Amino acid sequence: MSFDFDTPLALRGTHSQKWDSLSVLDDTGIPGDGEDVIPMWVADMDFAAAPAIRATLEAENARGYFGYFGVPGPVADAVSAWTGRKHGWHPDPAHIRFTRGVIGGLMYAIEAVSAPGDGVIVFSPVYHAFHRVIKAMGREEFESPLSLVDGRYEMDLDALEAALTGREKVLILCSPHNPGGRVWSPGEIRAVAALCARHGILLVSDEIHMDLCFPGTTFHPAATAAPEAQGNLVVLSAASKGFNIAGMETGYAVIPDERLRRAFDLAAGRLGGGPNRFGMLVTRAAFTECDAWSDAARAYIAGNFAIWRDRIGALPGISVMDMAATYLSWVDFAGTGMERPEVRRRLAHDARVAASPGTQFGLGGESFNRFNIAMPRPLLLEAIGRIEAAFADLQ
Repeated sequence: MSFDFDTPLALRGTHSQKWDSLSVLDDTGIPGDGEDVIPMWVADMDFAAAPAIRATLEAENARGYFGYFGVPGPVADAVSAWTGRKHGWHPDPAHIRFTRGVIGGLMYAIEAVSAPGDGVIVFSPVYHAFHRVIKAMGREEFESPLSLVDGRYEMDLDALEAALTGREKVLILCSPHNPGGRVWSPGEIRAVAALCARHGILLVSDEIHMDLCFPGTTFHPAATAAPEAQGNLVVLSAASKGFNIAGMETGYAVIPDERLRRAFDLAAGRLGGGPNRFGMLVTRAAFTECDAWSDAARAYIAGNFAIWRDRIGALPGISVMDMAATYLSWVDFAGTGMERPEVRRRLAHDARVAASPGTQFGLGGESFNRFNIAMPRPLLLEAIGRIEAAFADLQ
């Protein structure tokens, strides 16, 4: 079966956050309409969803019933079967809880084991919503800076452990890493889990990008990489990124430990918010009927990255971090010698490309910008050409 990822979708004017909310990027000065801007910021794909997902929505629309969703067991079975088939991990469906997206699950996990003023550890730079949620929940964020070693990120666990205060209750591992595209090794995951065990810290592994590993790359779930940690582990994920259904706001948590599940359920009850009916239905469809689409999409994105890396990485002073997963490319402009406002001006005003500023991602992101490359290849080539022209004086 073949899928068309090359033909652009008409997304402007469709209430798309990526295409229609460019005015929020106020550090660039992009006009509100931004009709000539190529958006490479919000983390969703510019591809049509898989045929089975669309058929599921069409059938439900034809039924005409849009009430609350119940009986999640078949969806949990689909999650377990998918992770077993694709990643060698067979979680017990009874250990799965569905959430209002991964961020909803993260809030429940933090609420379950900590109180306002307690510490939450992140490895920065990292997904910007982590910073926002920790602050909003009244917890103290502890940023453990990632080290750049031979062009990729590594965790400095010795430095982290030496700096612990005893107030830390949660550690969030972004796996695969956003924005660096790292797929952590089993040894790295075991080391993080061991640190958490020594200090009584809950390990929350955000694995939302696990279904976006490039062909030939093996993802290592925390539950299989560190099986000894399952009594102190919450895994968060969703079909949203891998199958481009983020607007359905549906995620899941896998919690092997009964005590933790009870605390998680109580926190969910306090904070409120359940999964979206349509999100549950299309999650099941994604995990039971869309293997071929997933394989094709991942191969296409990997092809996009190869082109992007070779051309953008060839610009003097600009470094494209290699990646093995996600569709979010982390690009360092430090070597250009330009200040951040000048880089942003060239991207926004000269190239007319909207990227996510690296400062959103915390410590270590100051000289970077993040680019979403999950787009039709003709549009990607147009964006590359614009960036090359905007930085032509460096050549």
